[in-house]
Amino acid sequence: MQVILLEKVRNLGGIGEQVSVRAGYARNYLIPKEKAALVTKVNLAQFEQRRADLEKASAEKLQHAKERAALFANLEVIIPVKVSEEGKLFGSVGLREIMHALEKIGHTANRNEISLPNGSIRQIGEHEVTLLLHTDVTAPIKIKVVAE
Repeated sequence: MQVILLEKVRNLGGIGEQVSVRAGYARNYLIPKEKAALVTKVNLAQFEQRRADLEKASAEKLQHAKERAALFANLEVIIPVKVSEEGKLFGSVGLREIMHALEKIGHTANRNEISLPNGSIRQIGEHEVTLLLHTDVTAPIKIKVVAE
């Protein structure tokens, strides 16, 4: 299915690019979230009229993401967890625990912004987690898991 992108989409393309995607991805994600529109003469004409506004909005989102990334610079989050006598965690540290720890120190992050490349954290120690704030902006933060 051919769509025209109304905003930059990670691993797909930038504003105004016409890309071919699977029908389900277009119908269920891109079009409902207004990230893309079907390629038709009417939609192309509407896009060209709105191009300047879309690019301005995209630049504002990028600037906002850069400002948020500056807030997360050199941030270390300490998460106390229950451990056994051998030092093994009871359970794991996942997205929910990271979100709550960030809220406790005055920062906010959505579930879809937190990237755990190796899955949930299952060991005590320092771990690096990446926040995906924008398609072009990421912010690494240190998660320090300690025993309660």
